[in-house]
Order: sequence, then structure tokens, then C-alpha cells
Amino acid sequence: MIAHYNAQDADAYVALMTDDACEAGYRGVVLREGREGVRAGLKAMFAEFPQNRADILSGHVLGDKVVLHEKVSRSPDAEPFEVMSIYSFEGDKVSRVEFIR
Repeated sequence: MIAHYNAQDADAYVALMTDDACEAGYRGVVLREGREGVRAGLKAMFAEFPQNRADILSGHVLGDKVVLHEKVSRSPDAEPFEVMSIYSFEGDKVSRVEFIR
């Protein structure tokens, strides 16, 4: 998914998600709801930040969860930031991504 994210390919990214997947703050409000909501949100973000990319600093797998520690850069001029992303899976598809920032 991160390779698709870094290629700014929202369609390939959401193809790896369930139809009702969402992206949310950790234990909080849903930021993008459903596969189409995630696609639209990513396309808008990629248009605003055409040089956006995430680098994985570390990752852990436990059962149906994957936790990634990422460093995100919006542009060469912007200060990068770190985020923990928790990916929950249903089978081989992501059903929810929660961000801790």
C-alpha cells in the first residue's frame, strides 16, 4: 500500500481495501469513509501535495493488525512529521487505518 501511496496512485491503494474501509484518527473520528471516500481524500491530498511521500521507519505484525512507524514528507520545503499507522485487515483487505500523530 505504501508503494501505491508514494506513487500517488489512489486507485491502486484503495483496491487493497474493503468496500466499507475507512481512515481515522486513533480511536477517534473517521477522516475518510468507504473506499470511495478514501480515494477522493487521497486524490485531493495528492493534488495539494504532489511531492508527498511516506517512508517506513519500522513495522510490526500481530494477528490481523499491522503497525507502521512512518515519516511523511509533504514537500522538500515542509517539515517532515512522524505518524504511527495501524492497519486492520479482514482477510487480505484493509478494513480500517488509524493514525496516531
